[in-house]
Amino acid sequence: MKRVIIGLSVALAAAAIPAAAPADLPTGAGAPQFTTQGALGGKVFNFNLARSLRKGPVVLYFYPKSFTEGCSLEARAFAQASQDFKAAGATLIGLSADTIQVQQDFSRKECGSKFPVGVATPAIIGSYDVHLKKPDGTQTGLSSRTSYVIARNGKVVMAFTDMNPNQHVARTLAAVRALRAKR
Repeated sequence: MKRVIIGLSVALAAAAIPAAAPADLPTGAGAPQFTTQGALGGKVFNFNLARSLRKGPVVLYFYPKSFTEGCSLEARAFAQASQDFKAAGATLIGLSADTIQVQQDFSRKECGSKFPVGVATPAIIGSYDVHLKKPDGTQTGLSSRTSYVIARNGKVVMAFTDMNPNQHVARTLAAVRALRAKR
C-alpha cells in the first residue's frame, strides 16, 4: 500500500509540472545581454555574456535550484560533457536563482569544478522569460529548466525547455557541434 501511495504522489507531482514546453526565447531572437556573479571551483568571478560570446558560442542553461535531485543530475551530466563543449569551442554556464554562496558550493560538489554556475537574478530570469510557474500560473521566484545555445553573433540558435534534465546536454552539444560544422 505504501508503494502505491508513493507512486501516486510522484505521478501527481509530475503532472503538476509540464514535462516539455516550447522554449521561452525563440530561435533567431537576440539573447539579452547580462553580467552576473558566477563561481567556478568555488571561486567567485563576474560573468559577462557579451565578453564570452567574443570567444565563441555560449551554452546557457537555467535550472530551478541547486542541490535538488534533477539539478544535481543535470550539473553532473554537463560536467561529464564539459570537455566536449570545450572541444567544440563553446563556453558553458548554468544559472539559478540561488545565492553566490550556494553556487560556490554547487560548483565544487556537483559541477566538479568543470564549468561555472552563476546567479540568475530576477532581471535575468525576466529578460529570458524563464519564470518557473506554479500550476495556477503564479511565479515561484525560480527559473524553469531551459537551455540555450547562443551563437557568437548573439542570436539564439537552439532553445529547449523541459523540466526533465535528461535531454539538455545532448541537445545543446548537438547544436554547438552543428554551429562548428557550419564554419
